[in-house]
Amino acid sequence: MANFGMNRTYVDLPPLPSYQTTLQPPLVAPIPDKLMTLILPIAAYWGLSMLFHWIDTKDYFPQYRLHTPAEVSSRNRVSRWEVVRDVIIQQIVQTIVGWLLGMTEPDDLVGKEEYDIAVWARRIRMAQRAIPGMLALAGLDAGGLAKNLNPSHPVLAGVVRGGHYSTLETTSANSGGLAQSTAEFTAWEKAIAYASYWYLIPAIQYGIAILVVDTWQYFLHRAMHMNKWLYTTFHSRHHRLYVPYAYGALYNHPFEGFLLDTLGASVAYKLAGMNTRQGMWFFTASTFKTVDDHCGYALPWDPLQRLTSNNAGYHDVHHQSWGIKTNFSQPFFTFWDRMLGTVWTGGDVSARYEKARLAAQKKADQLDDKTAITHSNAADSATDDPRPYQDEKKNATGLSAMPLRYQQPQAPQGKAELQAAGSRQQVLDDHNGGGAQVLVQEAAEEKEARSLLKCSGGRRTASSLSQTDSFKGLRERVTGSLHGRTGAAIIGVDSNRR
Repeated sequence: MANFGMNRTYVDLPPLPSYQTTLQPPLVAPIPDKLMTLILPIAAYWGLSMLFHWIDTKDYFPQYRLHTPAEVSSRNRVSRWEVVRDVIIQQIVQTIVGWLLGMTEPDDLVGKEEYDIAVWARRIRMAQRAIPGMLALAGLDAGGLAKNLNPSHPVLAGVVRGGHYSTLETTSANSGGLAQSTAEFTAWEKAIAYASYWYLIPAIQYGIAILVVDTWQYFLHRAMHMNKWLYTTFHSRHHRLYVPYAYGALYNHPFEGFLLDTLGASVAYKLAGMNTRQGMWFFTASTFKTVDDHCGYALPWDPLQRLTSNNAGYHDVHHQSWGIKTNFSQPFFTFWDRMLGTVWTGGDVSARYEKARLAAQKKADQLDDKTAITHSNAADSATDDPRPYQDEKKNATGLSAMPLRYQQPQAPQGKAELQAAGSRQQVLDDHNGGGAQVLVQEAAEEKEARSLLKCSGGRRTASSLSQTDSFKGLRERVTGSLHGRTGAAIIGVDSNRR
């Protein structure tokens, strides 16, 4: 507990109130906030993941799935048990780092809020001191203008005078018995100071944290793909999930998980100057966003997928053999991809996206080709600057030996063609979780999905499509024809899949 009396004064400025601080009560008693900051992101991860897994097992929204249940089992190169194990390892590392980070942070205190708001009100008052000089530069007499305004608009007159409000001064006797005038804050100064303290400053802090974590993840993530050694040594493990699902979001090599996710979020938290409770919400929101980006559903009513184009459809491109070297931005916005030319330019090239796009279009009639599942327009491929992919096709020496029928879906000519070539070559270079068999299998399933989509209503308009007749039927036929297993069996854990 601390008790402070502020004796420092400024001429003509309202005094600052004294304050007494105490420890902030925990959000959920008796768990300390620092411990809750470690618990909530993990609880959010598994809570949201299990919600999507439950949706998977019940097959509630097949029309919005980006991939069939059969693909989850057949195309991924890692078992679900291995995914769970590695996620838990990352969360253990995350908890240790979070505990060490918490040790460097002071305990959050309450009781100083009114003082801090008054400090902001003083800053507003002091900023007004420059107004008479600015008016003088424009040839205006601040004193004369204030005199004319004072009868009808006394507060505005005080602003023009540089923050001198004669009507807001109180007179009292000091210790020597002499009269003493004390200035007060105006209602508008207090309102702006209150909004600045409780809303503007936290919003700026969260904005800084988002910018830092997006920047940190983009450049390190991009390096993991552009450097062959970094990809094959570390990042290729995450891409053994060619068909992402929610609880695979943090399936990474432990070093990569620490570097990209844990350390990146910690740096963002520190640079933004957040307190413990702000960090709690930032880490939890980042976790929700990461899980949602890997959920495997293009849900038109999911707020996380509507607020930003960096969503499940956008990130799914990055997990496909033809888009693995594009769409590096994570987890919030896509501005780095768009500024530096690494956004996928091939549109909704896969038949898998077509059924989800049509379903979403039926739900919300505003979806068009430019804001489709992948948030890209195939027409951009021919016009966009090919950099940084200008040499990808020339360097894809292994891909040149692959027949064109195994390079499906076929990307549009132009930049998307170069992006697909570089991405497929990266898959071929990954001898542990990739290789030619990945391209062969994906081409076969793409051909089958496109054929079934065409037979199941691809030639009809979105308004004529029926969920049970077209989308769910398509899912069942794809599942049955490709694997001869029921949806429930496919969704279940397959510990033998490598």
